[in-house]
Amino acid sequence: MRVTRCTIHGRAVGSLDDLYDELAGQLPFPPHFGRNLDALWDVLVTDVAGPVELVWEDAALSRVAMGEDFPRVATLFADLAKERADITVSYH
Repeated sequence: MRVTRCTIHGRAVGSLDDLYDELAGQLPFPPHFGRNLDALWDVLVTDVAGPVELVWEDAALSRVAMGEDFPRVATLFADLAKERADITVSYH
């Protein structure tokens, strides 16, 4: 089975909206995606077929720009990787 690689470009992600745009542009998000963390969880757990590799390049830049939202997303991604064995997350 082919792995879908989704690269999040840290230089382009300074907010949750930027992150949603990055993910929705690379993964098959439904048109009704609610653009909030609960909706992100739901889509990644139920709507996106695996295996998926999420790679966050230049994550340190996003960490600074996103402030308190970055650890919230990182926690969501960590929980996602525990929930779904066919999704991996890495930060560079």
